[in-house]
Amino acid sequence: MRRQGGKSGLAPVRVDGFLVALTLAIVAAAVAPELGATGGTLGLDRVVKYGIAVVFFLHGVLLPTESLARGIRNWRLHALVNAMTFGLLPLLGLVAFAASRPWLPEPLPLGLFYATAVASTISSCVALTAVAGGNVAGAVFNATLSGILGVFLTPALTSLVATTAGLELSVIDAIRAIALQVLVPMLAGQLLRPWLAGPLGRRRAAVSVVDRASIVLVVYVAFSDSFRAGVWAQTSWTSLALTATITLALFAVATIAVLRAARAIGLPREDEIAALFCGSQKSLATGIPVASVLFAGDPGLGLVVLPLLLYHQLQLVAGAVLARRYLG
Repeated sequence: MRRQGGKSGLAPVRVDGFLVALTLAIVAAAVAPELGATGGTLGLDRVVKYGIAVVFFLHGVLLPTESLARGIRNWRLHALVNAMTFGLLPLLGLVAFAASRPWLPEPLPLGLFYATAVASTISSCVALTAVAGGNVAGAVFNATLSGILGVFLTPALTSLVATTAGLELSVIDAIRAIALQVLVPMLAGQLLRPWLAGPLGRRRAAVSVVDRASIVLVVYVAFSDSFRAGVWAQTSWTSLALTATITLALFAVATIAVLRAARAIGLPREDEIAALFCGSQKSLATGIPVASVLFAGDPGLGLVVLPLLLYHQLQLVAGAVLARRYLG
């Protein structure tokens, strides 16, 4: 049927290419796990190791140091964000871990906790803060500080429950490995920022592709290992649905808690917005690589990162809605 004159009142549906790529990676891992698994035909586990270092080097180059300097003095905002990121949320994760163990197979309960123990995201929380009219300098500072603290705190927090979940985890070895793969390349990028920031800043789209491709590869290798080991064959759809429900509850409680805390201490509107997006969100870009180091060689890695993948999608959808509400 031909439309007569004028434009359609329906907005075009925007497809999230990153979500599509992650989904295709999981499907590919299920169909042919031997190709992407550790030591498999493609040898992607070696590519991933160096790819992660390259990504964090690029992050270091593009990190706006001048924005950090502008945001450093707002101590109430920083205290609130990090108290939520590495305090309240891991406590909620600990409750979810303990409560879900009788109902969920390992390592899904550990995955629920891990999703709450990783650092805040950088790109989306800063972008959403900007869209909503919030304190962008404060968001940049907190997202960066959270990423650095996460190198040390995420392994330490995860070790609290890893033994209970039946996994051996050396905190010192994990921090050393993560620092070499994440923190050292980022610092190297900062040192070279005066020379590389301009050329790479003009190619942000290409940098974003490299960033997201590395995450997709890590997910592909992790899920390939899990499918090859038969871990998913032992996981029911009921367990997956319960995991999704608990993840949604964790995100909802975190979001409400950040808002109420920000208003209770009297943060101005701009800081409240930054606190909301930095304090309730979790980083896939940091969490996936860190998990690949913490649980290297564990066939259950695909299940460990599943709640974080779900949390990531929830925060993007909810973040867009909340940003529009602040604008309205």
